[in-house]
Amino acid sequence: MRLSLVLALLLLPGLAAAQTGRFNSAGTPNIGHPEEALFPSLAAMQDRLEEQGWMIRGQATFILQGQAGFRSPYRAAGSLTPAAQARNTLSTDLIVGRRLWEGAEFIVNPSVTRGFGLSNSTGVAAFPNGEAFRLGTTEPNFFVPRAFFRQTIGLSGDTVDTDDDPLRFSAPMPRERITITVGKFAVWDIFDDNRYAHDARTQFMNWALVGGGGFDYAADARGFTNGIAVEWENGHWAVRGGAFQVARRANGLFLDPSVTRGFQALASVERFWRIGEREGAVRVIYGASRARQSRWNEIDPTDPSTFEQNPRAYRFKNNLTISADQQITEDFGVFGRLSWNDGQTQNWMFTEMDRAIAVGGVLTGQRWNRPGDTVGLGGNVGWISAGRRRYLEAGGIGFITGDGRLNYRPEWIGEAYYDARLAPGVNAALGYQLVVNPAYNADRGPVSIFSLRLRTAF
Repeated sequence: MRLSLVLALLLLPGLAAAQTGRFNSAGTPNIGHPEEALFPSLAAMQDRLEEQGWMIRGQATFILQGQAGFRSPYRAAGSLTPAAQARNTLSTDLIVGRRLWEGAEFIVNPSVTRGFGLSNSTGVAAFPNGEAFRLGTTEPNFFVPRAFFRQTIGLSGDTVDTDDDPLRFSAPMPRERITITVGKFAVWDIFDDNRYAHDARTQFMNWALVGGGGFDYAADARGFTNGIAVEWENGHWAVRGGAFQVARRANGLFLDPSVTRGFQALASVERFWRIGEREGAVRVIYGASRARQSRWNEIDPTDPSTFEQNPRAYRFKNNLTISADQQITEDFGVFGRLSWNDGQTQNWMFTEMDRAIAVGGVLTGQRWNRPGDTVGLGGNVGWISAGRRRYLEAGGIGFITGDGRLNYRPEWIGEAYYDARLAPGVNAALGYQLVVNPAYNADRGPVSIFSLRLRTAF
């Protein structure tokens, strides 16, 4: 896709848009009066449609990333290509919602995507582009990442705002409520909604800063799954639970049809607070996966076919994430994540990391009279289990990592970005990431990666 065409897409937004922490936000609710929008008539039309029970939103995000080359004495099928390269991705989404009866709504999200990550999204466990999952295409590809029914049951008479959730109508909701969601969506639409690090389209782009790198979240190769989630929240506490389909094969596009044998169950307990006017939150998320993944002693490093699917049995994996965020001042906030899995079996769906620590901070531009701008600085350290380490040292190739041999060190990444609001609904961001010990290998790298992100949302 030519850059000129992407720039043309930036002329489409019709309303004032705000930064959001929602996972891969597919649009942005109206904020302020329609006259404040880039195209007031379109914003007014969207407001009228919401009054009539319809929701229409959308977005387009273009990310260009490149690296100038790095030290690499050897490489294999799972390696990041050491020669200089640049790759880009483009995603476009349309959100259509319809209110059905009190508290009930149906949401569908058709999407067109194209492009690839660097080295087709291999060679770095904390991969630098959250829009580049492991299924790139040269030509535009149409699919439907979300199609779900949601019922909200109010338990209190007082209400709260929807917190700029692009997948919800903008009307206030009961403060205490139960929400039931059934259908196709991303697990991250429900879980670990970190305020400062959860959306590669508006915040940090690195996978390990979008979510806990050590947690093998249920998803197909594009990042979505089928399932049911039930949530209770009252503004101070929240409890969320869900059951989801898992991939049939490692890094697979198709989900396992045997839902009673292969599944992931998730539970989250969350606490929200205010210190003066400064909001904070902590979330403890546990997940139990059962998939046709193998224990490390069941995989032959010399035979890649044994990595894709256990021919004999399903195995369990335990996962845990602790995620927190805190406003420090009106324009500055910090976040942190600890994530872990038991390391006894393969990672199956997200990335190849067994322990991770991520921290960072975000500053908005009030101090230099650019309140719509954002500066972010974050980092992640990832480790692998002894079983995975032995597999990679023996020449094994995973779905993200594998250099043919391994001089093991933890993988470190740092990311900095400046996201500038160019007009209502139009943002551009410049970013830099440094990867040390890519794919846990001290013999390769470090790697400097530069990014340009252009986004429009309405």
